[in-house]
Amino acid sequence: MIVTIDGPAGAGKSSVARSLAKRLGFRFLDTGSMYRAVVLTAVRRNVPLDDATQLADLAASIRIDVDDNSTRVDGVDVSKAIRTGEITQIIVHAADNVAVREILSKRQREIASGHDVVTEGRDQGTVVFPDADCKIFLTASPEERARRRQADMEAGGESIDFEEVLRRQNRRDEEDYNRPIGRLQKANDAVEVSTDGMTRDEVLDELERIVLQHK
Repeated sequence: MIVTIDGPAGAGKSSVARSLAKRLGFRFLDTGSMYRAVVLTAVRRNVPLDDATQLADLAASIRIDVDDNSTRVDGVDVSKAIRTGEITQIIVHAADNVAVREILSKRQREIASGHDVVTEGRDQGTVVFPDADCKIFLTASPEERARRRQADMEAGGESIDFEEVLRRQNRRDEEDYNRPIGRLQKANDAVEVSTDGMTRDEVLDELERIVLQHK
């Protein structure tokens, strides 16, 4: 069974999807970490981010492995390194690269093949897994999402002003909804869940209920 969870940045997709997968006994697929891994590797190997061909060649040449707890590039754990503000700011170079998206989408389908999977991103239910058994669109107000993002960054040792987090997030929202490829959109058959005012356990309970309805 394939369960897709799409939604805007800061909606809590990764943490909720990971917990939901654990609760269901499914595999968790964090697709955003794969794009982050590409740009992190490009920076480390001095591959020009604005050279679409070189970036795609890099994406095709490296092995990206994701599991419930880590992201690895050619066997090296990059889980923490890909979550910095710097990588968030430049992920667009991989996310808007047609060839990179094709390479990573194919890899995501390979990872999910033959498994029960909870996968999250912004185009999982519309592009990568259009025939998924259950599609969820997870969202929250801009302020709530910015607060969560700030907390995550501070937990990782990165201090940043709330207004700056909100400004960056609003800019990314506009970009994500208007991207020429892989843009953020709710699949026609997706169930929308707004998490404002909900506790983490309440969100998980609601998502589990939705998944079980689709089994």
